[in-house]
Amino acid sequence: MTIRSALMNVMIKAARKAARGLARDFGEVEQLQVSRKGPANFVTAADLKAEKILKEELSTARPGYGFLLEEGGEIEGSDKTHRWIVDPLDGTTNFLHGLPHFAISIGLERNGELIAGVIYDPIKDELFSAEKGQGAFLNDRRLRVAARADLHESLLATGIPFQGRPGHDQLRQELAVLTEKVAGIRRFGSAALDLAYVAAGRYDGFWERGLSPWDMAAGVVLVREAGGMVGGIDGKPLNIAGPSILASNEALFRPLSKFLTSAKPS
Repeated sequence: MTIRSALMNVMIKAARKAARGLARDFGEVEQLQVSRKGPANFVTAADLKAEKILKEELSTARPGYGFLLEEGGEIEGSDKTHRWIVDPLDGTTNFLHGLPHFAISIGLERNGELIAGVIYDPIKDELFSAEKGQGAFLNDRRLRVAARADLHESLLATGIPFQGRPGHDQLRQELAVLTEKVAGIRRFGSAALDLAYVAAGRYDGFWERGLSPWDMAAGVVLVREAGGMVGGIDGKPLNIAGPSILASNEALFRPLSKFLTSAKPS
C-alpha cells in the first residue's frame, strides 16, 4: 500500500467527500438545476455544491492558504506562499449529458510552483495523485508515461473550443497536420483527465489552447511526476495562465511541438 503524506491525505479526503455528492447528482442528472454561464458552458447545482465542500475541507485542514476556484474566483489567504487551484467538476458538459467522464481536480501551488495534484474520477473510482519528488499514482499503482517514441504509433488527446470561443480554425489546421502522422486523436471533454491519462500512459500526448489554471494545475504535477514533459505548444516553459499546453513523454514532445506550431489558421 502507498504511504501518503499528510498533505496528500488532506487533498484526497476533500476530493472523496465532494465526489460523493457529484456521484449522487449524476444519477439524477435530469433533476439538476442548471443555469447558463455562457455558450455551451454550464454551471450546475452539483458543481457549486462540490466547490463549497472542497473549500471548506481544504480551509479547515490548511487555514490561511489562498484559493483559485473555477466558480468562486481568487481568494487571497493569510499564507501568501500557498494557493489551492480547484476545479470541482471538470467535464461539466459530459456530466449534464449523462456521460460518465468527469473529475474533481485539486492542485497546490507553493511560491508559484505546482507541487501537488489530485484528480478523482468518482464514477470509475480512479484516484490520480502526485506530489513533487514522490512520483505519480493511480490509486496505489505507480504511474509512468508511455514509452512510445514513434509518432505514428501514438494516441493523442485534445480539446475543442466551446461554442462562441475563438480557436476553431487553429484546431482544424492542427488536426489536419497531425491526423496523418499519428494512430489516433481523441476528444473526451475533460482536460484534467486527459492529463491524468498521459501520466498513466493511456495517451501518448495531449495539447489544448485556451485552458484555465484550474483545468491544468493538478494534471501538470501528475505528468511531470510520471516522467513526462509539460510546456506550451511552442515548446517554451509552461505558464498555467498562458495560452496553451502540450504534455507527452520526452521523445514525442519536440516533434509534437514542431508539427503543432507549423499549423497556421487559414
